[in-house]
Amino acid sequence: MTDSAQTPPAEPVLEFRDLRVDFALATSTVHAVRGVNLSVAAGETLAVVGESGSGKSATALSAMRLNPEPPCVYAGGQVLLDGRDVLALREKELRKIRGARISMVFQDPMTSLDPLQRVGDQVAEVLRLHGDHTRAEARRAALTALDEVGIPDPERRYRQYPHELSGGLRQRVMIASALVARPRVLIADEPTTALDVTVQRQILELLVRLQRRHGMAVLLITHDLGVVAETADRVVVMRHGEVVETGDVEQVFTRPAAPYTRELLAATPDWSPSHDHDPAAGDRRTAQGVPRPPAERRRGRRLPHRPGGRDVRPGR
Repeated sequence: MTDSAQTPPAEPVLEFRDLRVDFALATSTVHAVRGVNLSVAAGETLAVVGESGSGKSATALSAMRLNPEPPCVYAGGQVLLDGRDVLALREKELRKIRGARISMVFQDPMTSLDPLQRVGDQVAEVLRLHGDHTRAEARRAALTALDEVGIPDPERRYRQYPHELSGGLRQRVMIASALVARPRVLIADEPTTALDVTVQRQILELLVRLQRRHGMAVLLITHDLGVVAETADRVVVMRHGEVVETGDVEQVFTRPAAPYTRELLAATPDWSPSHDHDPAAGDRRTAQGVPRPPAERRRGRRLPHRPGGRDVRPGR
């Protein structure tokens, strides 16, 4: 993790400049995103947090122009991917960068994967769309990607359909599909919401390892402050379509400037040593209540004292 006060900021790979997104409905217009400015550099994880309806997902989807048009209207601003404005691209140009230069992992893989196509073929298809790979080359690369994300027996799993896999394996397939073309940016929109707590932890650790291995920029959309503490370098807090606070994770967690950020932190469930801490091992718990292995652990962080004086950690 870098200290932004001492280290000059890296050149952003993905940058939102004064982004404004509206949804024109039959009787009204919803201003979902109102002048958002944020950026993420290679090798960095930027978390965007906020309650439902804060505009965080609408912002993230704008990076690939995936908000449905209509009713979505990009009312202003820019989304720059390596300096190129995504909002100004034609559909044909967008198809060239989606999956190749920027990819996304969605909340529920069952709604993202094609139920009628074998999972391995879906991973291989990304390479065939974005390169001159032969069918055999794409298949070999897809098998390598399935193995890299920790899917056991990739040869057998390659031939299976989504309904034959568990939720955790389906999400690993989605990650393999998102990363097989080695994109510069990965957007993870609540990637563990649909999974049980043990699998949530495994998927988060997998994303951290893959980011370090490939040096990609990660934009993480979440409502879980525990996930932010474990995985992110910087955090952006959104409310009502606007950025209310941004900064280094430790700075925002320990010295929040915005009243809304303080409210979010105060709403975090109490952390109790009797339930969540192993003094002998020194383990800290994630938002899902699972201790992080020392080799994988980020620097420990505590949230500020509550009025009652008890320390709390981000999430359970």
